[in-house]
Order: sequence, then C-alpha cells, then structure tokens
Amino acid sequence: MATDEPVDLGTSFGAVAATYERGRPPYPLTAVDWLLQGSARRVVDLGAGTGKLTRLLRYRGIDVIAVEPAEGMRRQLAASVPGVPILAGTAESIPLAPGSVDAVLVAQAWHWVDPARAVPEVIRVLRPGGWIGLVWNVRDARVPWVAALDRILHRPGDRHAALGVPRLGPGFGPVERYEVEWVHQLPIGALIDLAASRSHVIALPPDERAALLDEVRELLTGKKDPTEDGEIPLPYVTWCYRARVRDSGDRRSS
Repeated sequence: MATDEPVDLGTSFGAVAATYERGRPPYPLTAVDWLLQGSARRVVDLGAGTGKLTRLLRYRGIDVIAVEPAEGMRRQLAASVPGVPILAGTAESIPLAPGSVDAVLVAQAWHWVDPARAVPEVIRVLRPGGWIGLVWNVRDARVPWVAALDRILHRPGDRHAALGVPRLGPGFGPVERYEVEWVHQLPIGALIDLAASRSHVIALPPDERAALLDEVRELLTGKKDPTEDGEIPLPYVTWCYRARVRDSGDRRSS
C-alpha cells in the first residue's frame, strides 16, 4: 500500500490487531445497507482488517470474502468472524477471478491504496453493473472534547484530514455520497485502545507512544459525562461513497 513514510503504516496494524479489534468502532447498519443497495449477493470486503465490516455483511446474509494484507489482522479476523473466507491480498492485487463479485467494499482503508493500480483491479473483479463502496468512520469534532482528542491524535500529514470525494476515474459512474451520524458507547479502556491502534501511534518510539496515550488518559479523566455503566459516548459521522462500474463501451467513450 502506498505511503511516503519510512514505516509502512498501511500494514502496521497487524502488530496490534487485538488492540484494533477492541478499540475501533463498528459501522452503522444503515450505512452498510446503503452500500449494499439491496441487490448485492457476493461481496469483497477489501482491506478487511479484523472484520468490523465483515461481520455486518454476514449478518445481512451476504456471501462475503475478506481480503487483507496483514497476517496479524487476518488471524484476528478469523477469530472474530469464524467461517468467512479470508484471503491474503491488497487493493492493487485482489486474489479473485475476473467478474466474480457484485460489489467491492472498502472500510477505513481506501486512503492507503494506490488508486492508479487499485481502481483497475476493482473493475476487473466486478461483474457488469457491479459497484464499489467506500466507508469511513470519522469522529465528530464539532463536540469540544472530541476536537481536543483529535488534536492529540492527529499529526501533520494525517490522511484522514485530506479525505474528500474519492476520484475513481472514467471506469466508474458518478460517485454518490451518504452520511450517518451516530454515537459509539465504549469504556475508557477501549478508547485508549482506539488511540493506540492508530497507524502513526503504532510507529512512534515507545516513550513517545506512552506520552501520547497519557495525554489521552488525562483528557478522558476530565470528561464528566460517562454513561451509568461508565462508558463514554463517542460521536461519529460515517461517510459513505458508492459508484457503479461503467460497461466497457461507456468507458471507451468517456
């Protein structure tokens, strides 16, 4: 996966797969249903990680194939979502036959890929009329304490800061967008895991990583509105995008 950083941040998550699984949020089912468009039957979860999206696709009765480059994440995915086919692969090299799936969904991962190589691969594995769906959970920084958390977690060059409507090129039709606002209830320990599972935090020297996580703990200690169960409501906006593949004639004429 493409990155200008000396550490391959895009595949660094495998070293902290259990932390990632504990700390990262799921996706709202309304977002998943919008991405599926009601007609997908066989779907690739590309860059599946620990299976946050995979399990929701299976819950919806989808024939899902998980593709993930990091070995540690694949092991965690197999434990979290047993019985789902899991393949080693990347967006630039998808280990599936041409025209074999209705949709390719990518959760929290498209910003790591090389679009010039990934888009033709996605088109290759899609059936005629198939589509790509991209989804990101983004913390809602309109809430003051979340904005303070983001100031701790974000660093210069953070890829999420530059997210916009993805450019998929002439192989796809117009990109549609959908947003869902929701709240994830999680204990403080899981929120620390969320911070610890961020790629640039993983790559920090141990002393700097510990100092950053101490900043997060200090912020959370001063937060006054946990739920009765001691959980903290962390608000999110989930950004969803989808686009249908053009047939070959449309691609030649566009």
